[in-house]
Amino acid sequence: MVAFAVTWDYRCPFARNAHDHLLTALEAGADWDVEFRAFSLDQPHIEAGQPSVWDEPEKYPGMVVNYAGIVVRDRQPEKFLAVHRALFEARHAHSLDTRKREVVSEVLAGCGVDAAAVMAEIDDGWPVEVARKEHTAGVDQLEVFGVPTFIHGDRAVFVRLLDRADGDAAKATSTMNRIVDMVTGWPELNEFKATQLPV
Repeated sequence: MVAFAVTWDYRCPFARNAHDHLLTALEAGADWDVEFRAFSLDQPHIEAGQPSVWDEPEKYPGMVVNYAGIVVRDRQPEKFLAVHRALFEARHAHSLDTRKREVVSEVLAGCGVDAAAVMAEIDDGWPVEVARKEHTAGVDQLEVFGVPTFIHGDRAVFVRLLDRADGDAAKATSTMNRIVDMVTGWPELNEFKATQLPV
């Protein structure tokens, strides 16, 4: 079984694309050991010497949805994959404002999760610290700069997919196998980037 980690921030459309492939493949029985790690797209834009997004969480309501994902991942892992997909879809398929707690709560409730309990966990503060730890470790140890980044051992690779699986398990599994093979089996490849978007 191949083990790897992948970063997320629910606000990124490319993270949505990659995680759609990943989730679809996992739901179809892909034999991978995947660790989902939170990353903040806000934090890289904080100027040196200024308080982090974790030190002033009230200023960064867009992080609430990521904290909700952390709570479900760590407290109700059996529901995480469904919630993970639903939180991406809330933002990108349904154009919902996931900076609002009530919106995130509705998504959680739709997945059979006690939203009030999740919000209470967020208010307790530990999900903020988990997010800080995961983000900071990625940056400090592997120079992670965005989402989605696939991580295997001491190798971290930022991946940008232009499509989603849209329920096609064979496509999702094939796509993810290509990525995993390149990340885990081809360390000599440092950069592979198209100069233009496909027409």
